[in-house]
Amino acid sequence: MRVVVGGASGFLGSALVDHLRTEGHEVNRLVRTPETEPDAFAWNPAEGVVDQALIDSADVVVNLSGTPISHWPPTKKWQESVLSSRLGATTTLAAAIARSPEPAAFLSASGMSAYGADRGDEILTEASTPGTGFLAEIVHAWEAATQAAADAGSRVCLLRTSLALHRSGGLLKTQLPAFRLGLGAQLGDGRQYMAMLSRSDWVRAVTFVAERSDLSGPFNLSMPGDVTNKEFSDVLADALNRPRWCAAPAFLLRTAAGPVGDDLLGSLRMKPQALLDAGFTFDHPDLASVVDAALHH
Repeated sequence: MRVVVGGASGFLGSALVDHLRTEGHEVNRLVRTPETEPDAFAWNPAEGVVDQALIDSADVVVNLSGTPISHWPPTKKWQESVLSSRLGATTTLAAAIARSPEPAAFLSASGMSAYGADRGDEILTEASTPGTGFLAEIVHAWEAATQAAADAGSRVCLLRTSLALHRSGGLLKTQLPAFRLGLGAQLGDGRQYMAMLSRSDWVRAVTFVAERSDLSGPFNLSMPGDVTNKEFSDVLADALNRPRWCAAPAFLLRTAAGPVGDDLLGSLRMKPQALLDAGFTFDHPDLASVVDAALHH
């Protein structure tokens, strides 16, 4: 397939590009800073500018662009950027796909915050009701921005990504220094569910969805097994042969995290039902295998 990827230089995008190429697909990257590499095409999502001929030639367009959620301090400018960066990229690509004579499939990044900040022990599948809160409202607007592509007949897939773990980036990279010093801690009481998967399973799942022309709609990208924050903290500490500190107080975390404090301490028991129904098999279906893969592979 001919695949165009926006956000190709990020923690997830770079791994996806490499994997797609090993699977024999032709991949072109959308870049904001001009490059001389033949696979790089300049675009300006804030201005709605993208190479229409490139989009017209694509079989699949993957959108992973957006300001990182993890940021401190949580300033007003950052909050505005989280939304505008996602809407700009998604709207630009959806409009370009809609203009194509034969619209490409559109795989657009989304997040587990579609279900809100805290749903307790409720099992969350793609059929579950939407949630509320700061990040939830961003995700709802983000997903809605794909509508132009869907209206034009594009196969639209919403990638509701949970915590993708690998030592080189994301959540695990930020937590490893403390855990290696024996200062790792659970968040609050640790009973909240955490939705996660290995980065390699995330890459395989996105490739699976890209290659299956019969798949569309939302997809929960999380491992099938349940994990609480306490379990994750214990397993990570054990894997590093380090003790685990008791707990990081919830009120301090909420104060420091600002508008995403509830999301940080909330419980989302997400299940990848659509992937499982489609026949996808996880290489790392449980916490122990996810942590091992994240640390060593």
